[in-house]
Amino acid sequence: MKRNLSFSLLIFAFINAFAQIPAGYYDSAFGLTGPSLKTKLSEIIYLQNYIGYPALWSAYYTTDRDVYYEGDNTVLDIYSEVPNGPDNYSYAMGTNQCGQNGPEGTCYNREHIVPQSLFQSQNPMYSDIHFIRPTDSKVNGMRSNNPFGKVGAASYISSNGSKLGTSVSPGYTSVVFEPIDEFKGDVARMIFYFVTRYENQLSTFQSGGMLGNTPFPGLQIWERDQLLAWHLQDPVSPTEIARNDASYLVQGNRNPFIDHPEYAVQIWGTPVLDTQAPTAATNLIANNPTSSSMALSWTAATDNIGVTSYSIYANNVLKASVSGTTTATIVTGLSPLTPYSFYVIAQDAAGNSSPQSNIATATTLDGPPVAGSCGKETFSNIPTSTNPAYATRVWTNNSVTWTATDARVDDTINGKAITLRVGDLTSSTLSGGVQNITVTTALKYGSGPGVLNVEVNGVQVGTVPYSAVTGTTTTTTISNINVPGNAVIKIINPITDPKGPRVAIDDLGWDCFSTLATSDIKKDKSEFSVYPNPVKNNELFVKGENLSKISKAEIYDISGKVIETIVAPFKNSNKINLKGLVKGTYILKADHFSTKFIVD
Repeated sequence: MKRNLSFSLLIFAFINAFAQIPAGYYDSAFGLTGPSLKTKLSEIIYLQNYIGYPALWSAYYTTDRDVYYEGDNTVLDIYSEVPNGPDNYSYAMGTNQCGQNGPEGTCYNREHIVPQSLFQSQNPMYSDIHFIRPTDSKVNGMRSNNPFGKVGAASYISSNGSKLGTSVSPGYTSVVFEPIDEFKGDVARMIFYFVTRYENQLSTFQSGGMLGNTPFPGLQIWERDQLLAWHLQDPVSPTEIARNDASYLVQGNRNPFIDHPEYAVQIWGTPVLDTQAPTAATNLIANNPTSSSMALSWTAATDNIGVTSYSIYANNVLKASVSGTTTATIVTGLSPLTPYSFYVIAQDAAGNSSPQSNIATATTLDGPPVAGSCGKETFSNIPTSTNPAYATRVWTNNSVTWTATDARVDDTINGKAITLRVGDLTSSTLSGGVQNITVTTALKYGSGPGVLNVEVNGVQVGTVPYSAVTGTTTTTTISNINVPGNAVIKIINPITDPKGPRVAIDDLGWDCFSTLATSDIKKDKSEFSVYPNPVKNNELFVKGENLSKISKAEIYDISGKVIETIVAPFKNSNKINLKGLVKGTYILKADHFSTKFIVD
């Protein structure tokens, strides 16, 4: 938390008294601009000696103490510091140093703001204190060697709000890491230092999506523009000045972009600031409802530079965000038989938001009665281990044996959970059939969003989604599965890349199936049923009162796509000809009545 501490002022005064900019240090750069200024600065800040990588630990005692926020002399970590509130954890200087280990808050290590893999971990870059900061090891590992940019859909968010995810910085669409606003300028000026100090070696470095291979501009154009914007957005702070002075005492050179922030614009020019908001999206349509989801589509918004994401609201509550120029999505996590009003808001890379779109209204379908009334698996009996390795795990609970392949057991949701990498979770044979399945999911590693496939007796009966935000739980019910007799439940992570999304599962519940026909009791107490189920000979029969008054019937596949629409379906008979539908699960919606059926 930021404080006005006399102690902090004394520390700054002490450092400045011994390490202010030396007289004449930048005199030879006077009057230069562009590439000439950059090259001259490279000559000024050149150093022949370096302190060595192990010496960084002791150097941090003077360069990276927190004397401005909490003012408690703990390690100032830009990936965990909470500027306007209490930090979630802190590290005593010299305590809990590590390489890389454990969850966030375990230990801190040395973060190369320009990844060391880009210069093959060679000195003097490997030990240059001006761009190597002490940071939490978990967040450092999550950032990995990705460049810095603005994140759209986040796959990971640290405790202070630093994010990893898909880039919405104009000109770059891969994964980036975004620090919080308080430290965006700090990061920019460290990278400006690097491409200036080592401009003659850039041709031998890898780009990593951020570095250029020539002395000027020294950066990829998209990264240059993003960093210049951050440099102007987040001016030089007292902590940066103090760190620059302390680093000069340790290493013998300075970061010129902290001493003279104007140099950045003099070298690379003034970035184009985007202040124009996108137009509103139009023609929003809500259709293909299920008991817990709704399909939305709209006509794209426009922007002077480019739309980067859409935020989707249901009944004035943010339900989802989609990145890029996508103009269709399926909103999940809705309640059965509930009317919803949807609208979308477009954003651009500068954070400008459009007016809201038109409002589209629709009502979700009926859902299951009570989830998990027949059986429930809470994963309390899974093997206990702190080993994060993925392997086959087998356990028994309530006379049901479960087998999880390529799974780890050290993650939690509501207590213990099983995490699938490229494997699946399979039950032993269950008696009583299956009518509904409910399961809770959460993305633990990798980037999403996505879905897990759910099968009963080898037939896919639906999918369950997981959020793109790491750790966010999503509970989904697949209703009206209607499989009688013995049944085997199988949940599959369809991902084939071991580095792809790894998803935890918890609170898996199912309802037994007691009759071949499914029925929905409506508000007027009339009853409808379909038979036979599974369907034989492509003929589905419907039983109920006032069938002849039903104006329209629609058949959906399990993804919510309309397969067929039939006007006045029961005018002459109670039979629907399915016209050779392939094997699978479908939804019949007739006015206010809906149910699932299976084609065998």
